[in-house]
Amino acid sequence: MSSLLATLVLLAGCGALGQSYPGTQGAYGPHGMVSVKSSHSQAETVSRLETQVRQRNLNVTARIDHAAAAQRIGQTLRPNEVVIFGNPQAGTPLMQCAPTVGIDLPMKALIWTDADGQVWLGYNDPAWLIHRHGAPECPAADNVRKVLAAIVEATVAR
Repeated sequence: MSSLLATLVLLAGCGALGQSYPGTQGAYGPHGMVSVKSSHSQAETVSRLETQVRQRNLNVTARIDHAAAAQRIGQTLRPNEVVIFGNPQAGTPLMQCAPTVGIDLPMKALIWTDADGQVWLGYNDPAWLIHRHGAPECPAADNVRKVLAAIVEATVAR
């Protein structure tokens, strides 16, 4: 994990930092979510993420705009989008370690704007996913973690 990303890793929500899982490096929230501040707007962060994903030959399979959905039912929600992406080369080795990890695949990233106007990019730590699904360790999770870290670092970089 790069020092820039390690410096930017923060917990989304109210849980305490410091919990770690077998095979993880650093501190993550109690639910395995890595959250990183973006110095870009919501729309630009989403666009940059999709660009980084595609540059690594991953497929963007869906984009879910929760704020737009809320608006359709007459509710308001700050910007909040999920980008779902991946490919079998990354996901298959994870499922070979723990078949039930398939419920958490393809990978996804959440880009949201908090009450202070700060844009965040969050994703599930692959090692945490493996832990969640009961596998003692999975070398593939480390590979996926490195790719995700590089994608996120490039997305939020100035």
